[in-house]
Amino acid sequence: MEKDRTERYAESLQRMIRNDYQYLKETIPDFQELCRLVTPEKNVPSKLVSDIREMYKELRNRLAEINGVKQLLQGKYHAYYRRDPLLDKEVMEFGFILKNTYTRFESVMLQKQKQEWRKSKEKEQEQAQTGKDQGGPGKWFRSSENQMGLWKALRLLKELDYEARSEEMGPERRLTGESGPRSLTLFVLAGEVESLDRFQTTVRFREHDLLERYGPHELRGLLVHLRAISPSQLQKVFERLLEERGKALLKCLLLPIQSEKEMDQDLNGLVLATLPKIAEGEVRIVLVSSWSKVGSFGPDSA
Repeated sequence: MEKDRTERYAESLQRMIRNDYQYLKETIPDFQELCRLVTPEKNVPSKLVSDIREMYKELRNRLAEINGVKQLLQGKYHAYYRRDPLLDKEVMEFGFILKNTYTRFESVMLQKQKQEWRKSKEKEQEQAQTGKDQGGPGKWFRSSENQMGLWKALRLLKELDYEARSEEMGPERRLTGESGPRSLTLFVLAGEVESLDRFQTTVRFREHDLLERYGPHELRGLLVHLRAISPSQLQKVFERLLEERGKALLKCLLLPIQSEKEMDQDLNGLVLATLPKIAEGEVRIVLVSSWSKVGSFGPDSA
């Protein structure tokens, strides 16, 4: 009786192998066909990619089950194990086909990711380098890293909607009041080298803010305001910062930015025309919307 029960169990294990074999034989051609649909040139639906990966896991599990059951039969139940050389050969071939097909699939997916990444980078670099006329986001900073940071900040201006953390540090700390439109402020600090060095090394800025040594006598930066802030409030903060770090030797220009369109202006021309008119120790606000291509200001400039 005990022998019969053991034999029946061994036979059930062999049926499990045959069932898995039959599943592999029927499913692997379908798997190959789905993988052939994925090419570098085509847009691939995410559902198809998910289905291929799930199918691969199931096929791999079936192969592992066959190998595990075979080891059990060859060991504990070897007296009842009837080896099928043809089935073993086909199962081995299924393993090679599955591995090679899935490897090609993942290779194509990696190639597509690289292509998308390159296209995205090329687009950002083209935007940063193109900047319109003498202005534009691509002309405010010299370093490509900061140019990209400014492009990202402009996207934040349009896309993100979240509160500034109360613990964040920087010149605008604790100045954000009522909820309102997000905005940016470009700023320029010009003057004596040591005072600029002191400002650059002692003032902390937040994650999205940028600061760059544009030249020996000039710092340029960007502040990202996640909530409404008055330019006059920001002006007072910079006046205090300059006072603490040698106000008499520095001058400051603040350019509030309310929309991406304002970045299309001749910002470098604005800076060159305005800085000589600012006294040492002064913080001046200029509305970019009041600046024209001929270099004149309208009645709204401060």
